[in-house]
Amino acid sequence: MTVNIVKRFSIIVLAVLAGGLILPTCTHEYIENINEVCFEEEVQPIFQANCAYSGCHNPADREAGYDLTTYEGISRGVVPGHYRQSVVYSVLINPLGGAQMPPKPYTQLSDAQLKSIALWIEQGAQNTTNCNSGSACDTTAVTYSGSVQPILQSLCTTCHSGNPPQGGIDLSTYASVKARVAGGSLVGVIEHQPGFSPMPKDGNKLSACNIAKIKKWVALGAKND
Repeated sequence: MTVNIVKRFSIIVLAVLAGGLILPTCTHEYIENINEVCFEEEVQPIFQANCAYSGCHNPADREAGYDLTTYEGISRGVVPGHYRQSVVYSVLINPLGGAQMPPKPYTQLSDAQLKSIALWIEQGAQNTTNCNSGSACDTTAVTYSGSVQPILQSLCTTCHSGNPPQGGIDLSTYASVKARVAGGSLVGVIEHQPGFSPMPKDGNKLSACNIAKIKKWVALGAKND
């Protein structure tokens, strides 16, 4: 991230905290508070996958003073119950001065990811963990389009897509994902197995349920279904 982007980020932070910034709305910004959003399984992985690049908001670099890999770091920029007033949300949607995050050339967050963050903040921005510990993980009808692709789009393709994708690894299409199945690399990286580069980089593993769905899909032949 360049010095200018960091400065613009800081300006936006101060403006939001002072209540002086009018934020544009997303195309699909309507937030319907139905299901509780789990921080550990739904929100933290988004920040870890999209904001902790080398030189950005990881524990080592802490650009603009933010480590966005932990609850403590993320919650620094949150006003519980008020997502529009929260710095960590506003910089994701506001392109003022070119400071929208993640910065180019990285892909912007999807509407679904933004909604998850906004709803989590509206629900009080709690450090909710082990959210699925009391419920079974349904892997009976795992498919690429219905199960695996949404996981990868939410947590992986911000880095691993575009031209060029980070590390030369593209996970935006079925063909490119299927190529990562060969040699066990897809499962190896998400399980943090020895010999594979753990993903998300500098972050926790995907949830046990998400890993189970991907492994089940692979075991069934990694079909384009």
